[in-house]
Amino acid sequence: GDETSYPQEYKATMKSMAKEMKVKGKNLFHPVRLALTGEMSGQDVPKQLSLLAMAVGDDSAVNAVAADVVPIEARMERLKSFCESIPDEFRVSKTNAGGDKGKSEKGSKKDANGKKESAASSSAAASSSPAQDDPLSSYEGPPITALDIRVGRITKVWTHEEADKLYCEEIDVGEDEPRLIASGLRPYLSEEDLDGRMVLVLCNLKARKLAGFPSHGMVLCASNEDHTEVKLVSVPVDAKIGERVSVPGFNFEGEEAKPFAENKIGKKKVFEKIAPFLKTSEYGVPEFCGRPLLTSAGVCTSPINNGSVS
Repeated sequence: GDETSYPQEYKATMKSMAKEMKVKGKNLFHPVRLALTGEMSGQDVPKQLSLLAMAVGDDSAVNAVAADVVPIEARMERLKSFCESIPDEFRVSKTNAGGDKGKSEKGSKKDANGKKESAASSSAAASSSPAQDDPLSSYEGPPITALDIRVGRITKVWTHEEADKLYCEEIDVGEDEPRLIASGLRPYLSEEDLDGRMVLVLCNLKARKLAGFPSHGMVLCASNEDHTEVKLVSVPVDAKIGERVSVPGFNFEGEEAKPFAENKIGKKKVFEKIAPFLKTSEYGVPEFCGRPLLTSAGVCTSPINNGSVS
């Protein structure tokens, strides 16, 4: 179809998927949006797909190659590859899993021996999964809750007068006054790339002077292996300024989950120990030990795959 057919076709396709998979609401729409657009929030997906169709059309005024536009066919191939990479245990929705479980239990009442064999085979399958596949199983460093990573917005940015690589920024992280932070991003990003952007800020670093500028915190970025490309970590547009970023599977509530004091972060080299486990996935999602960095509006993203985060 053309750009005008997307809203109708998208609605019909999503309705069909919801019925077939017995999944609806955000559990269906969020993964589809992330796969097709790379963002957890923003304009309606049909609108973005319509714009994409117009951008790659033969009569488009957009230079798709120069603008690095990824056509819908390539996005669908990426989505297909991603779906094929999902482990079997995560392929069945809770609704289906519950229904299957009920059917299984009803069937097992007819044959007690069959029930025992099923349980044994499930146990064997679980034990056969190699524990080393999970990076967290071998992790012995400080807890990720030691870091106070918050959502911020860069409200002002300017070049440092004496340091060729530094930008100076004022960043709103939900405090009474904006944070002053210096970032060595001039070789990679322009002022326009930074001004007004929502970012992730590591807030519990001790203030220090960088080339005479009092810097209190660090903007988190993703970089490729040889550090020739550095990009800001993208935050969902509906995330709240000042909210703390969390990681699935870790409790970020209560006294024990409070971030470490600034002095302890520096003295114990806490970030240096955690940093090797902060990476982007093959889909550009910033993760700690394979778990995504989360805001209240969804996961953070980046344009760099299989990179590091610091």
